[in-house]
Amino acid sequence: MTSVGAHEHSDTAQPDHRSVAQRLLDSSETLSYDPVKEVDWDTPLDTSYHGASPEWSTLYGTAYWNEMTPEQQRELTRQEAASVASTGIWFEMILQQMVLRDFYAKDPTDPAFQWALTEIADECRHSIMFARGAAKLRAPAYRPRRLAVELGRFFKTTARGEAAYAAILVAEEVLDVMQRDWMRDERVVPFVRTINNIHVVEESRHMKFAREETRERLKKTGPLGRQYNALVVSIAAYFIVSSMWNPKVYANAGLDTKRALREAKANEHHKSMLRSSCAGLMEFLDSAGLLTKAATVFYKRANLL
Repeated sequence: MTSVGAHEHSDTAQPDHRSVAQRLLDSSETLSYDPVKEVDWDTPLDTSYHGASPEWSTLYGTAYWNEMTPEQQRELTRQEAASVASTGIWFEMILQQMVLRDFYAKDPTDPAFQWALTEIADECRHSIMFARGAAKLRAPAYRPRRLAVELGRFFKTTARGEAAYAAILVAEEVLDVMQRDWMRDERVVPFVRTINNIHVVEESRHMKFAREETRERLKKTGPLGRQYNALVVSIAAYFIVSSMWNPKVYANAGLDTKRALREAKANEHHKSMLRSSCAGLMEFLDSAGLLTKAATVFYKRANLL
């Protein structure tokens, strides 16, 4: 999900930029998946499995979780996995639009242009895969709250350069750590494990390019621009992470929504899982000068710091 602004470099930067894009293209040709063929869509849902590793549930470790039956716990993780997938679709659609806007009328013979289209193709497949997965988990359409949707609309229209790339990293790295756990967990329903494996493999290329582009674009950014973009990225991070677990998952799992929200909000275990998942990301943002005092306020609100 990562090619916004990829052509806006100096001529001296082009050879390295082109070689990175070419390597990613080569990798994509040798290691990519077709979810239609790879994922078992036909076998009926086996409700003896979780939808995600229980430790990643927003209620894991709370008194409410301990009172729930195993069936309720599994249903909650299935609804939560579908909610995370729906948030992924929302952000992937934002990024696809930014990439298309940026590469409009650019040189199609450049590997970076071709890599951008490859990324868009990846994200289209991922979004369809997530949508089918959520439906198979017997979940409704979980959409972000209206404010997040409208801010996302503004972000996709205005975000460029390091602001776009760093926001991409926030979304992808949180998902990456979660999904690496889920894809290895034999308690998770097999088709979800396959979905997670596909996403982890293909998104690793997108994250690599995003990190390279963030570093490159920051070379041209002055102190004020860096402060501004750091704040924009942190606000985007807050809305991305806070949208992952929709409050409606509790009612759809047969739980008391008010109590579930209260215990989830105070759940130190879940906050710790989020912070640990973002340790590498925060280190990168700090090294890039994007972990400013103002930005840390929103990262802490999102439980990423």
